[in-house]
Amino acid sequence: MAHEIPTAEECTTVASNLEAIMERIRRATDEAEKGPYFRDRRPELVAVSKTKHPLLVEVCYKAGQRVFGENYIQELEEKSSALANSCAEIQWHYIGQIQSNKIKKFSQIKNLSCVETLAKEAHALALNKEIEKAGRKLKVMVQVNTSNEEQKGGLSSSKALELAHLITESCHALEFRGFMTIGSFEVSIGEGLNEEFEKLFSVHHNIKESTLDLSMGMSHDFETAIKQGSTSVRVGSLIFGARNYGGI
Repeated sequence: MAHEIPTAEECTTVASNLEAIMERIRRATDEAEKGPYFRDRRPELVAVSKTKHPLLVEVCYKAGQRVFGENYIQELEEKSSALANSCAEIQWHYIGQIQSNKIKKFSQIKNLSCVETLAKEAHALALNKEIEKAGRKLKVMVQVNTSNEEQKGGLSSSKALELAHLITESCHALEFRGFMTIGSFEVSIGEGLNEEFEKLFSVHHNIKESTLDLSMGMSHDFETAIKQGSTSVRVGSLIFGARNYGGI
């Protein structure tokens, strides 16, 4: 995958953007502490680096960021390999759609920490098999479709709970960590409570496990998500700038 080497100015901008996002997360968390959704911990930032040069990931890593998200398995493979030595403590999250013929690749990616987008029983069982064969453990989340948009992927709330139960009971190489959602843009820019975030928070309550994670909120709505109980926000363009898909 081709990436243009970033300039020194671009590297400085990304570092500054990361600092600004962390400050916004701190402020949103302080506000969330006053509300009914607070989860008693500061949300984790997943810096979404898709289509961006590995050097920009390294810039953020040197500034203290450890968790990064990728949507494409090939790009994740390439970046994890390129940064394995210089960013030894990096934690990769896969946040893209899962393809059956590429599940084996997850067991081979160094520093893969979590797959956030499980939405099929067959994928969970196949992933468990590959991770088990590799002698590893892997955190996973179940994707919930809170917007009812087919292109977003994910399961209904009831089906998501069923898959979570299957993973917990039958997939011993996988550690079930919670639920994720990709909300609709129209709802995310509206005023007041986000009904889709509310729906995901309700799914979490059905399990009655306070330590589970909720991955919800992106560049345009992460502060609202934090105020509604998110423990993990996925921010990309506000840190790395607009994405360039020309090299994909």
